Amino acid sequence: MENEFEKLRADILQCRKCHLWQSRHHVIFGEGHPHAGVFIIGEAPGRDEDLNGRPFIGKSGQLLDKILFACGFSRQEHVFISNIVRCRPPDNRVPTTEEAAICLPWLMRQIELVDPKILVFLGATALKHMAGPEHRITRERGQWMFWQERWAMPVYHPAALLRDPGLKRDTWEDFKKIVAKYRELVNPGHLAPHC
Repeated sequence: MENEFEKLRADILQCRKCHLWQSRHHVIFGEGHPHAGVFIIGEAPGRDEDLNGRPFIGKSGQLLDKILFACGFSRQEHVFISNIVRCRPPDNRVPTTEEAAICLPWLMRQIELVDPKILVFLGATALKHMAGPEHRITRERGQWMFWQERWAMPVYHPAALLRDPGLKRDTWEDFKKIVAKYRELVNPGHLAPHC
């Protein structure tokens, strides 16, 4: 299994299937425990991620790490973080439907190999491309859905919380549900400082 994961990493890092490779500095494979119980799916790498080669390390990523810490989660032990697309779209724009369609098989293979119990769709773009274009983050955030034999929850993207701090309370309530589901499905004794 580890060999398959490393082969997938090598394949993704060489990808030139869409035009985004022409302007990227790094392909963002993803980061976290290769057998994590929670798989977090974002939209696309931003400037900081593209320059450094790691997912969610800018302001949004720092806020995500604080949320994860409050849940008793770490990238090293509990979660794997990936994106709908692997390369930064120009000017941090939303990935196009075509770009997402080209990149999604990589994500599906990652999910298959990590085999998480819980998926977290961070924001509208992740929800739309994973669950379908009719889904709305404002309507469905915080609600469990059963997606391809796995429990999944859409939550607001950390960038939305930075733009509108009023969304933080709802997001914290959503993550408390994720911790409860983690205790139910993965580790009943999971310790979380604030849950």
